[in-house]
Amino acid sequence: MISADAEDVTAVLAGDVGRFEGIVLRWQRPLVNLAYRFVRDEARAEELAQEAFLKCFRSLGQWRGDAQFSTWLFSVAISVYRSQLRRFEPVREALEEMAAADEELVDALAERQRAAAVRRAVDALPPLYREPLIVFYFREQDLASTAHILGLREGTLKARLHRGRELLRGMLVKEGL
Repeated sequence: MISADAEDVTAVLAGDVGRFEGIVLRWQRPLVNLAYRFVRDEARAEELAQEAFLKCFRSLGQWRGDAQFSTWLFSVAISVYRSQLRRFEPVREALEEMAAADEELVDALAERQRAAAVRRAVDALPPLYREPLIVFYFREQDLASTAHILGLREGTLKARLHRGRELLRGMLVKEGL
């Protein structure tokens, strides 16, 4: 018993190219599904399947009939998919690098904006709380050094740092940070 694929191939090779439509209708979804596993993009998978059918049509005479038509069709399709991926691999890598660079730029800009917002908020604090925060955090002094620089006892400094952080947190929450 001859398969529908074999009948269609024989008819196409005899000049009835319209019979290739039967092959496409039977195998379009499986080829798109296979392509999707390569590219993870439905539109691109459909394009690749079309290219595979075109290559299949052009090389239909190479199918020897000793294996199932589907086996031969899938090997042609995989060859097309791999060659397309190799051709676009440098482009994909470049796009990924550009996306990563854009992400880094966005992160850097966001960090700058956060830092500027923190500086504005610190500047808006009353001097009683602003000065301990600046010396302790921005000048990176320890508690003893900060207390000595500001002429405060460590207990008083701790209380002012705590209250300053609370005020600062409230201001930053209002700004959405």
